[in-house]
Amino acid sequence: MDAGGTDRSEADRGEGGGVRTALAGLTTRGRSFLAAGIAASVCAYVLGQSDLLRVGLLLGALPLVCAAVLHRTRYRVAGSRRLSPGRVPAGSEARVHLRVDNVSRLPTGLLMLQDRVPYVLGPRPRFVLDRVEPGGRREVSYRVRSDLRGRYPLGPLQLRLTDPFGLCELTRSFSTYDTLTVIPRVEALPPVRLSGEAKGYGEGRQRSLALAGDDDVIPRGYRYGDDLRRVHWRSTARYGELMVRREEQPQRARCTVLLDTRVVGFEGAGPDSAFEWAVSGAASVLVHMLERGFSVRLLTDTGNTVPGEGAEGFAGASQGTADAAGLMMDTLAVIDHSDGTSLSRAYDVLRGGNEGLLVAFFGDLDEEQAAVVARMRQRSGGALAFVLDSETWAREPSDVPGPSDGSEERLRMLRESGWTAVAVPRGATMEELWRLADHERTTLTTPTGGKGTR
Repeated sequence: MDAGGTDRSEADRGEGGGVRTALAGLTTRGRSFLAAGIAASVCAYVLGQSDLLRVGLLLGALPLVCAAVLHRTRYRVAGSRRLSPGRVPAGSEARVHLRVDNVSRLPTGLLMLQDRVPYVLGPRPRFVLDRVEPGGRREVSYRVRSDLRGRYPLGPLQLRLTDPFGLCELTRSFSTYDTLTVIPRVEALPPVRLSGEAKGYGEGRQRSLALAGDDDVIPRGYRYGDDLRRVHWRSTARYGELMVRREEQPQRARCTVLLDTRVVGFEGAGPDSAFEWAVSGAASVLVHMLERGFSVRLLTDTGNTVPGEGAEGFAGASQGTADAAGLMMDTLAVIDHSDGTSLSRAYDVLRGGNEGLLVAFFGDLDEEQAAVVARMRQRSGGALAFVLDSETWAREPSDVPGPSDGSEERLRMLRESGWTAVAVPRGATMEELWRLADHERTTLTTPTGGKGTR
């Protein structure tokens, strides 16, 4: 694969080579010619007819010559594939560009180009290419689309070469393939103000000691490239070497997105299932918070974090927003249900504190797991929960006026512990619930910051 994303390969001379492979490519017409030639030659020998022998030799030699020529030509073709783009949201289309180059000095015959794709991306594309001149090329393209997120291999590319008489047909497969990544759908969220978040980059709780008075400055040794205007002369005279003032180390506001993947928490499967909605919602929040300048990480119920591992696995200022978003989207593209039944591992990761804003997507919660979630609130500056009830999602939106009794009780427990908890009905959009969460927070909080009544 080159830098432009093109997958290029040439013929493998060891793949099925030899006369046996060439003879195996004879079509029904070619085998009929060969059989007729052999029969005519035998009859000519028995009957002593020299003219019939010439006809038999011609009929038998023609498919063999075509197979030999075609067998040689197939090693002189190169193919390439390019995805545009290589990462697409579920439900969107990507275009695959195929290119065939004839790198030999002889023209090719009729070519049939075929690319292998998983069935979820659509039917297998096939193209018929006319004669390709020496040094020539042919380019074709097709579209793929999937409503299911995941990573799907494309390839290997196959070529079926035929001679002008249709006597021989050889199939040649390239050895390389590409991967199309289908990520969850991402909704644009409004920039609401949620409790517990900082105003942005450089305005965290802790400040660098460089903001203190001149007597409290903590200097460091001079490094090549440092601005000479930052030289701290008093420390330079004290230590006998050139010292400079430390720059302020700004702290980015943090946000942790917790995704519940327990198989016991969700029912159903498919693009419209509750679990897929939760994955899409988590993706939307991750992208939204990264765009707002937050240090963001993705946490699952298993305790795994992206990027990195452990409590400090945040996408910090040194990591580009696009790279961090791509890493998390690739993870969400292939995330699946976990076998666990508890959220305690996620709670253990959050016990370090200083988590900033916590946004969580939960499935069904029993009383024990709701208590674990309630304790998570103590480890964050602000907590927002989207709860998906399986009983609610099993019905049509018009038949469900609100959350079930069990789900309402869990929501009450979370709200009493300080969560801004929102029930997710079937058919609701993330944008609507994001605004609703902001409304819930403002109605439960008085202008002075105290708890209000509903």
